[in-house]
Amino acid sequence: MNPAIGIALLLAVLQVSRGQKVTSLTACLVNQSLRLDCRYENTTTLPVQYEFSLTREKKKHVLFGTMGVPEHAYRSRTNLTSNYKIKVLYLANFSNKDEGTYTCELRISGQQSAPNYKNVSVLRDKLVKCEGISLLAQNTSWLLLLLLSLSLLQATDFISL
Repeated sequence: MNPAIGIALLLAVLQVSRGQKVTSLTACLVNQSLRLDCRYENTTTLPVQYEFSLTREKKKHVLFGTMGVPEHAYRSRTNLTSNYKIKVLYLANFSNKDEGTYTCELRISGQQSAPNYKNVSVLRDKLVKCEGISLLAQNTSWLLLLLLSLSLLQATDFISL
């Protein structure tokens, strides 16, 4: 076998074996919508196939995705935004009837790899508002920088606390 082909094959196998990994799935409430944040690692250049689903009373309901067919009852209520390493699903008019176990599942397109997923149990009365979660998650580095800056300024007697 040509060594270049062997290396290319090895790289392809390693790429497929690592693939995508769901690192977290969180749920919070924005106004009357459920927000599901599915964070993942992507170590391949292959497309990500995904599916958001709800399991309620032992029955799986596909909400949105590229792997299964979303149920008609959810099509008009769901909206997806996708950024680097995160897929965010919004489910409008969230009510007690929508309580259950939500799943975010990822697969590598065109591969027979095992699915990778995370679950989160959602109860309407236990949901937190998203603002607190988003602010903390997005601004953690700024907060750390601010605290370090205050310490540095205090150490140089520029400010006194």
